[in-house]
Amino acid sequence: MVDREVDTVYSLLRGWGYRLDTAGNRSVRTLIAHAMLLNRSPLLADMDTVLLERLRQAVRSTGRASGDLHSLQRALAALGRCEPPIARNETLLGELRAQRWTDVPAPWAEMARRWFDTSTLSRNVRLAYRQDLARMGRWLATEHPQITEPAQWTRATCAAWVATVDRMRIGDYVERTATRGVFGDPMSPSTKDSALTAGRAFFRDLQEWEWIPRRFDPGRALETPRSIRALLGPNPRVIADEVWAKLLWAGINLTSEDLPTTSSGPRYPLELSRALALTWLFSGQRSDEIRRLRTGCVRWQHDGTTVSPDAADVLARDAICLLDVPTHKTGTSFTKPVDPLLGQAVEVWQTVRPEQPAMLDAKTGERVKFLFAHRAKRVSKDYINRTIIPALCAKAGVPASDVRGKITSHRARSTIASQLYNAKEPMTLFELQAWLGHQSPSSTQFYAKISPKTLAKAYSEADYFARNVRTIEVLVDRDAVASGAAATGEPWQYYDLGHGWCTYSFFEQCQHRMACARCDFYTLKGSSKAQLLEAKENLQHMLASIPLTEDERAAVDDGQTAIDALLARLSDIPTPAGPTPRELGLPATVTMLPIVEVRQGEQE
Repeated sequence: MVDREVDTVYSLLRGWGYRLDTAGNRSVRTLIAHAMLLNRSPLLADMDTVLLERLRQAVRSTGRASGDLHSLQRALAALGRCEPPIARNETLLGELRAQRWTDVPAPWAEMARRWFDTSTLSRNVRLAYRQDLARMGRWLATEHPQITEPAQWTRATCAAWVATVDRMRIGDYVERTATRGVFGDPMSPSTKDSALTAGRAFFRDLQEWEWIPRRFDPGRALETPRSIRALLGPNPRVIADEVWAKLLWAGINLTSEDLPTTSSGPRYPLELSRALALTWLFSGQRSDEIRRLRTGCVRWQHDGTTVSPDAADVLARDAICLLDVPTHKTGTSFTKPVDPLLGQAVEVWQTVRPEQPAMLDAKTGERVKFLFAHRAKRVSKDYINRTIIPALCAKAGVPASDVRGKITSHRARSTIASQLYNAKEPMTLFELQAWLGHQSPSSTQFYAKISPKTLAKAYSEADYFARNVRTIEVLVDRDAVASGAAATGEPWQYYDLGHGWCTYSFFEQCQHRMACARCDFYTLKGSSKAQLLEAKENLQHMLASIPLTEDERAAVDDGQTAIDALLARLSDIPTPAGPTPRELGLPATVTMLPIVEVRQGEQE
């Protein structure tokens, strides 16, 4: 009978993925036997929560770890024999939360508790806001001890709090020393904004619920200063292409040797870890959305028709892998195409995945079967950041941090989005918005960063220099300069116009430089005078950059209409020699200044 009852528990735990035959997990049988002795009954049906608490106290008295007792209670709870166990760190967290209010005025702490129990914000948001409210209470106790409850706040109190937040440093008004960052350093803009946002939400709700009189507008009195808002905004940090390529290789070739192990083996099966790694590398989803993916989330289509995942002949050609993303941070569920490698890894994991019970999805309130679940629990929320990413970095031989900071799960989202936006056949902003699941394209713009390579190519193709500046050749008669003839007015600079030479010393200021009127400073190429010039031996070839005016750029870019307008404007403007083009009576033509290609680099 005892063996039958033990096998009932063992079968359930093995089905969830527990490895109970290893030396590290044999204590579960011992715990079951201990519970039967305490209860004086070999039947699981006679066990309850009170018995398990007695067993926990007995185990603690021996000095042994009670980790397996947690697993045993989970199994008995699934069999309907007792209540589910409390999270192992819940007691410690409760004690820490209670300590946060020891130095806060009691009326303020009580109102904060009532607000926490009444607000409809998500639990995580309320927990974060409650920390900021505790900070506000400690500030009151230190700076304004006469103010002990929210009803006593005025616009002056709000102004003082905003000024304090603006100058706040890490460690100010906390109940314990800072564990992250450097104590005494300026607080980040996002943390300052969070502190003020919590205050606005708190006072707005209290006034709306008529718990306190409406003495000020929280939205204006506790508004985040412009100096802080200017430093806010999403900051997706793109991972360098060469580093990302190595991480992709590492994920595709991930093995059990790359993952950390315990005395009882790897924390999760290799198939789960590999599917999770490829989902992070190819899906572009947030870590919470990856953890909340459901079984059957991968589908295959070929020519618009759904195909079976085992249709190898179709999948080998051009089947499309679709990923069903659950309700997420900014919207409802949607479907997106992903790389087939992701789908194949997920199919492998689903094939060997132990049957898991349906679990509650806190975001939707549904009981669903999560894809990445093991031992009747979802994958740990920090598994990607603390295990998968370090393992991939070690296998790829890249550091876990770069110039933009630590490589984290969310950086993959920005990296993939930027690569899709900068691809040879890029996604449009609206296509990328749909692929990422954003409600607004303004959110997508923060992720779709133009790469320096793409920007350089676009700048080069825009041909800014050639459009705005002409580089032409200038001949300098060194003999004329050396003999002093240049000082007496003899020509010594000859600007190459393509069809002739211009000897006007201030050529770059001449309004007729593009539509040369062929005044006395002009020498036609092929003429005897030009031939004598070109026959000189002591000529120095130089380059001159000539910036173009708006009219000249229009003549280059816009065609004949702009050329006619330029000629009409110049017809009555005197040339450097004095007469106007109309007075010279020469045909009005426009010749584009010849461009000399300039190459920069080392001379061989």
